Amino acid sequence: MDSMPVNWECLDALVIDFAKSEHLIEDSFSSSPVSSPSSSSLSSSSYHSRLIIRQIRRALESGDIDAAMNLLRANAPFILEDHRLLFRLQKQKFIELLRRGTAEDRDSAIECSRTYLAPCALDAYPEAYEEFKHVLLAFIYDKDDKTSPVANEWSERRRFDIAGLMSSVLKAHLHAYDPVFSLTLRYLISIHKGYCLRKGVSSPIADLTERLLLEESDPPATLQESLYEAPPFDEVDIQALAHAVELTRQGAINSLRFAKGDLFMAFQNELCRMKLDVSLLDELVCEYSVYRGIVDSGFGLPSGLQTLCAPLNGNQPESENCSSRNCSLEVGLGSSKHSDVETSMSDSHMDSSENNVDVTSLHGTEPRYAGEPTYNHEDCSTSGSNQPEVSSVLSRSRKYGSGERGKRKRWRGRHDDEGSTTQVTSTDLLHEQKEFGKHSVLEVKNREDKYECVLGMKELVSRGMAAEVVEEVNALDPNIFVQNPHFLFQLKQVEFLKLVGCGDHSSALRVACSYLGPLAASNPALLKSLKETLLAFIRPNEEALGKGLPLNSLATSLQVVVGRRLGIEEPQLMKIMRAILHTHNEWFKLQMCKDRFESFLRIDSLKEFDPPLLAVSAVSNSNADSSSHGSSLVMISPSVRMSEDGSSPTQVSSRDVVCDENAILKVMEFLALPRADAIHLLAQYNGNAETVIQQIFA
Repeated sequence: MDSMPVNWECLDALVIDFAKSEHLIEDSFSSSPVSSPSSSSLSSSSYHSRLIIRQIRRALESGDIDAAMNLLRANAPFILEDHRLLFRLQKQKFIELLRRGTAEDRDSAIECSRTYLAPCALDAYPEAYEEFKHVLLAFIYDKDDKTSPVANEWSERRRFDIAGLMSSVLKAHLHAYDPVFSLTLRYLISIHKGYCLRKGVSSPIADLTERLLLEESDPPATLQESLYEAPPFDEVDIQALAHAVELTRQGAINSLRFAKGDLFMAFQNELCRMKLDVSLLDELVCEYSVYRGIVDSGFGLPSGLQTLCAPLNGNQPESENCSSRNCSLEVGLGSSKHSDVETSMSDSHMDSSENNVDVTSLHGTEPRYAGEPTYNHEDCSTSGSNQPEVSSVLSRSRKYGSGERGKRKRWRGRHDDEGSTTQVTSTDLLHEQKEFGKHSVLEVKNREDKYECVLGMKELVSRGMAAEVVEEVNALDPNIFVQNPHFLFQLKQVEFLKLVGCGDHSSALRVACSYLGPLAASNPALLKSLKETLLAFIRPNEEALGKGLPLNSLATSLQVVVGRRLGIEEPQLMKIMRAILHTHNEWFKLQMCKDRFESFLRIDSLKEFDPPLLAVSAVSNSNADSSSHGSSLVMISPSVRMSEDGSSPTQVSSRDVVCDENAILKVMEFLALPRADAIHLLAQYNGNAETVIQQIFA
């Protein structure tokens, strides 16, 4: 399965928002959870509500109904005023009293049934009194009797059902929704699973997604009686919600009723019902945050990742090696070919014998920009005498990255009401798949130094300091450029364009002659890009050039390539995001429509990948989405091909069939079909919905 480029800066923002919202990180110089003054009140209120809901959920799942009701009475008394919910709580309390098995608790159960359960059953809902009489059978049937008529009432599964129901109701009423990143993951993973099932393909991240998004969901929140006669909803909204979160049509209508017709609120409510493994999500977020420099690497990963990640020190005893631990987080997606700019680089792995140009020799006297330091790099050879000391590499990396390092956060972990926390270690960071060659890679003293080197160079790229980056990479391992000439070419493009923007044409031409020309000569695929680069001579607009430089994607590619060379594997979350965003694209190509919820969940921003070098406004304009949600016609042909954003077909022939949107919705509604299946059926019957329905029922 393919993957796709990701806007990592957008993912950074979502991850930071998630970590702040869940109080997982602290400021570097503060022991209090991170929160901005402008949003601290709202964030704290939402966090407090989610914390209370988790406490209520834990109490119900453990069978402590009194504790749960006390929390509800103090924080959400409206729940106890709803007799439908109160009856379910009292019924569960009755069972829990009998479960204890003592004579005293049996007497308490009798008192509970007489004083609370029976009166509540009279006006809870029509079936409540029958349920009350049925549950009284628990007096005479033992809890261990699996064949009894009340075996389901005795089942501890009932605890989790009522806990899930209360969680759904409380989140909706208190607007205590999970952070956007958590909702986005739920949605994208559910689409990923559905796409793989429909296409009959195996997922390369199945091990992770199966454990991260659980199969079971919480029960839906119950409707208030006043909403049973809600006005009819737009069929477009009903179908959009039903297929987005895999509901029946009636289930989507009920969800819209509960949300008083608000489609996006109903969508949030349904996503919050999906269960995530929170501890695993925290581990993935921490691993990603350390890798991206969001969290200080000196504070390590959650203890759970220690058993999943191999040490970076090759001298560790064998018992600490990843191979002896059966690292369950390893998936088959994460090779270099799946990274952003790295895709083009690793596809063209070239050794020096395959090139007409010796990349390691492209290190002549380099032009410099005003205000940037000069380094002596007369030789890039791998001999020990010419390699810099670790301290010199680290000092330069730290010099440029010191500001960013000061902005990093401390990982705090998830604290619950009892004061426990997700523990973090001080040393174990990311894992290493294989031991890297001692003869070709600069030995770095410890893990933190490796991270500082990589993050420092990432910062250099982000600032556009391409010449310094080339020097740092050559100091670590010049073979990186031998194997990835596209990478060197792009860095030299950045240097060339900056020089042109500064008006230093002679230095820019020297860079082109010394680097860009020889690299393009050895790889014809670069020739077109070289020609476009040279056009900068006739339009030296510094502002336009700056907007066209994909520095963020280059920085991430550098981090992946150099980090892997140092034994730092990219985090699992990056692999997950590439795969699930790809399947999201493919899924909506099948549906032949645009995702109604992608902006709401920031999915569109995650796909806003930096354009290639010199991708001027004409390119971005050509990719602009000209379709709208209100499009009423869909063109179908046997050779139909979707556009890259999946918003509309891009190829039309004389054999096209025009399908009215209402016809598509009618077939989806009457036949309970996915959108793609409805469209394909309409294509067979000239877009006539009535004919399709008649043929199916004939």
